[in-house]
Amino acid sequence: MGDRLIDIGDPVVHQYLVKIIGADGVEILEKLPAGEIVDEVVAEEIEMDINVIRKTLFKLHENRLAGYRRERNPDTGWLTYHWTLYPENLDDRMDIEFERLLDNLKERLEFEVNGVFYICNHKCARFLFDTASETDFICPVCGDELFYQDNEELVDKLSGRISEMEYAVRK
Repeated sequence: MGDRLIDIGDPVVHQYLVKIIGADGVEILEKLPAGEIVDEVVAEEIEMDINVIRKTLFKLHENRLAGYRRERNPDTGWLTYHWTLYPENLDDRMDIEFERLLDNLKERLEFEVNGVFYICNHKCARFLFDTASETDFICPVCGDELFYQDNEELVDKLSGRISEMEYAVRK
């Protein structure tokens, strides 16, 4: 944006924005002027497709990083959207995403710790013990034998990542 209301240069912010609006959306965000904007005017100024700009703005709106007010033209009945970015919500939104990711990692760790897994040499899929035993330890995809899969390395990686994230929260 003109005066960088959102610091797209911050790698964490950049990655979060790419996740919610895509790389094209971040490119649009970099070109938006500061203050209230009208998507149609911006589309002309930066020479980009209005639908791509609207899609980006609505995704930002869904994530509480933008808002709009509508104004109806009394002559044509057409609606004009006046958009405002809310960079002050960025930290809260990223905190919510961080917590969601941490919760997902904890769930995955619990699944890995409590599960006993089997896999064939072709790595068609991983099967829990109950499923593997129901097929007599034969892969239902390729027909090869299923072997015990040691997931200790994955458990260690998940535990380490969770610890890193929890440490970052305490700092």
